[in-house]
Amino acid sequence: MPRLYVQLDLDERRKLYRYREKKLPVDEIASLLGRHRSTIYRELKRNHFHDPQFKQYSGYYPLTANDLCLRRRHVRRKLVRYPGLRAMVIDRLRNSWSPEQIAGRLKTDGVSPFRICTETIYRFAYSQHGRELMLYRYLPEGRRARRRRGSRKPRGSHIPVYCSIHNRPDAIKERSSFGHWECDLMVFRKEYGQSNLTSLVERKSRYTLLMKNNDRQSLPIMEKIITALEPLPAPACQSFTFDRGTEFMGWRHLKNGLGARSYFCEPNSPWQKGTVENTNRRIRRFLPRDTDLMQIDGLHLSRLCRDLNTTPRKCLGYRTPEEVFAQHLQQL
Repeated sequence: MPRLYVQLDLDERRKLYRYREKKLPVDEIASLLGRHRSTIYRELKRNHFHDPQFKQYSGYYPLTANDLCLRRRHVRRKLVRYPGLRAMVIDRLRNSWSPEQIAGRLKTDGVSPFRICTETIYRFAYSQHGRELMLYRYLPEGRRARRRRGSRKPRGSHIPVYCSIHNRPDAIKERSSFGHWECDLMVFRKEYGQSNLTSLVERKSRYTLLMKNNDRQSLPIMEKIITALEPLPAPACQSFTFDRGTEFMGWRHLKNGLGARSYFCEPNSPWQKGTVENTNRRIRRFLPRDTDLMQIDGLHLSRLCRDLNTTPRKCLGYRTPEEVFAQHLQQL
């Protein structure tokens, strides 16, 4: 692995100044700071203060050294020094290019004399000038404030191993057993608020239920699932399969309310609950992402569910989900 060079910070520069005042040799200073002696020599050379008019004040001062370092880094920013390069980056960001694509294209096209890295573009987008142009809106995530790497809490780290989808019985996987549901949350454009939909699909019959939520809080979502399925007999609500979204972290309430088990997909693997994912694609034909859920009432959702559940499916031998679901209820 290549060694990573990091310049001294202000605290180290203050220690360096004190050691220099004590007349310690550079090798000993480097040992005390845990740095290579070349780093100390380079620091003393590059950030040495010198003014021909005030020669008596020449020397190494920690605050001055830190200021010289910051100024030098600012001057060397390519997107500050080269207006043409800056305009090209802004134009491609507005055309939905990612910073990685912009940097990669500059490197491979062999036309532009400039090379910049992805991090340079991100820093420019979140700089004062980039914020004035609201460039963050064109980044892949579109966040107003940049998030530190590794700051996001891992999802599902507190989910027991026995709830992994790999521990789900074969009868559920093969759809030979009735009463096993898959659940997902359908979100819409942020400007329409935090409203969303819970989509529930029974794996064997493909019977679908939709419930509207005001936000993504887990407990209210679980309460609505319990309310919707409580009238059914217990064998019709044996298990649920979720992804690792935080909105499903209240899964233990299903155990208390319905006596149902819960299983979770692997991180970043929502495709493992393919039944509800495929159903969501059908629903998106009628409720695309730019739908304002505030204008959608319960009657409209009921009609949509009825249409989905009364449409013949090839996988069901061209029977409808409603017919298959009713048949299994009668058998119970």
